[in-house]
Amino acid sequence: MAPAAAPGPLARWVVGARPRTLAAAGVPVVVGTAVGWWLRSGAHPGTQPVAGPGVVIWWRAALALVVALALQVGTNYANDYSDGVRGSDRARVGPLRLVASGAAAPGSVRNAALACFGVAGVAGLVLAAVTTWWLLPVGAACAAAGWLYTGGPKPYGYLGLGEVFVFVFFGVVATGGSAYVQAGNFGLWWAFVPVGLLSTALLEANNLRDIPGDAASGKRTLAVRLGPRRARWLYVGSFAGVAAGVIGVAVDRPWALLALFPLALAVRPCAAVLRGAEGPELLPVLGRTGQVQLAVGVLLAVGVLV
Repeated sequence: MAPAAAPGPLARWVVGARPRTLAAAGVPVVVGTAVGWWLRSGAHPGTQPVAGPGVVIWWRAALALVVALALQVGTNYANDYSDGVRGSDRARVGPLRLVASGAAAPGSVRNAALACFGVAGVAGLVLAAVTTWWLLPVGAACAAAGWLYTGGPKPYGYLGLGEVFVFVFFGVVATGGSAYVQAGNFGLWWAFVPVGLLSTALLEANNLRDIPGDAASGKRTLAVRLGPRRARWLYVGSFAGVAAGVIGVAVDRPWALLALFPLALAVRPCAAVLRGAEGPELLPVLGRTGQVQLAVGVLLAVGVLV
């Protein structure tokens, strides 16, 4: 069989952006915007309608999505750059890595990451100007977290803290921030839990796949620290936490229970993980985890809106 052709100049940057991870950026905005609508409509105790029921400030939602996607892509490029120059990606199983494969120069990948962070900064500046300037340090913290995951002298991703940061920034910060730019308020805190844990499951699927290469390169992710058996149960447990979070949201918004149905799609990847799938066998798990994340997020938002 002939080897697969190398991606073209544009395609390699698309692949390097890791499109399968973009649901992690979009879902918090979708759910957070739905929560913001709920707050704006006055349905939440202690709030007053801002502009009548059912009103969403769409241009703010669009800018929040730009911020989230730009930060995610920027983080992916930053990780590609940092892991590439450290040599951590040499034995990686999975999609193309630009620096490690030689498909792009390290400086170009670094500049692409900084450019994405710049786009996020501009969009975030507009949102801060119409809401609160406190969004600026929050946005700066998000960009710093993206860079320092595998960059800097002590990358926290190498210390086993990736899942914690992912839960905080994708669950609490991104979802809460998207709600805040709509309503100038927070609410429905339980919604942050399933959103954050869905992103945690996505990261854990990635880290499970990379345990051998990460351990060999000194990258002590949480999966490496826990070991394969316990890391597999962490992946499955994340979905159990998602279910609990959805039920918590349903206390205030009963139709949120709709988001439990797509969790049936998690049965197959969970079964593959628990039966000991390794390396390339885990590649489909990452894709299916992203599908579950998207489906649960969309139906959770619908459940909040209904």
